[in-house]
Amino acid sequence: MFMKKKTIVLSGIAFVVTAALVAKAIIFTVPKSPEFIELSQTQVSAQPTYQSGCETFPASAPLDRNGELSVLVWNIYKQQNEGWKRALIELSDKTDLVLLQEASLTPELKEFVVNKRYSAELVRAFDVFDTSAGVLSLAKEQALRVCAHTAVEPWLRLPKSALLSEYPLSNGQELMVINIHAINFTIGTEDYQQQIASLSKEVSRHSGPMIIAGDFNTWSEARLATLRKQVEELDMKEVIFSPDERMRFMTGLALDHIFYRGLDIKEARSIKSHASDHNPLQAIFSLKKQ
Repeated sequence: MFMKKKTIVLSGIAFVVTAALVAKAIIFTVPKSPEFIELSQTQVSAQPTYQSGCETFPASAPLDRNGELSVLVWNIYKQQNEGWKRALIELSDKTDLVLLQEASLTPELKEFVVNKRYSAELVRAFDVFDTSAGVLSLAKEQALRVCAHTAVEPWLRLPKSALLSEYPLSNGQELMVINIHAINFTIGTEDYQQQIASLSKEVSRHSGPMIIAGDFNTWSEARLATLRKQVEELDMKEVIFSPDERMRFMTGLALDHIFYRGLDIKEARSIKSHASDHNPLQAIFSLKKQ
């Protein structure tokens, strides 16, 4: 009788696991290698252009406005909350660089890109019922170079993403920007450290100004220490917000950050918003004179 019950239990577990794997295969599509989607600035219904790895683009106008650069960083929660579009329109007004995490490439989001005339690239971390999701970087000028990065969540087996972009500045320098959504569910910090370290290797060749920003999932002191050690090795500073309404884990630690170097910070704030489960981060930088 015991063996029979054990067999039934094991069969039940096997069925649940198999059903979960089948559901994942049906619902989610994961690219075999990192790739990004270049969005059309003129047509909502245009087919997305898929690019693998890294891509370079022709020279464009400087990203800054008369030596100032405004930045918005926001985990947009796959646009699940009511009012996200109105909030995004208001927050991005006169903003040069918008870095979104958990962006879902819906027709409404495409319409926002077209109406704002942004140059936009989304890392295709995975598709949910044929709708791509990942980090999305939007800028008023085309990037000179774009590179997609992904790191697989050890437990969920779905990738988190990062996008590296380079933009020209009016002082003759090039700004490197990394928009990141860090892996979340791990025991220890090894996988987390590897994701950050892989990006650090990518940027080590760049000696100019840099911004690294996004949802770093720094819900533990160990994760925060790992992150700060990595960015300090890149000679970067952390933006201090006032007011500071960033989303915090039950430990009291903020999950979202902006780090920078080779720029001066003029002001930064994080205000409350009901349009996502994260509150947006806004910062204004000024260029250093050459």
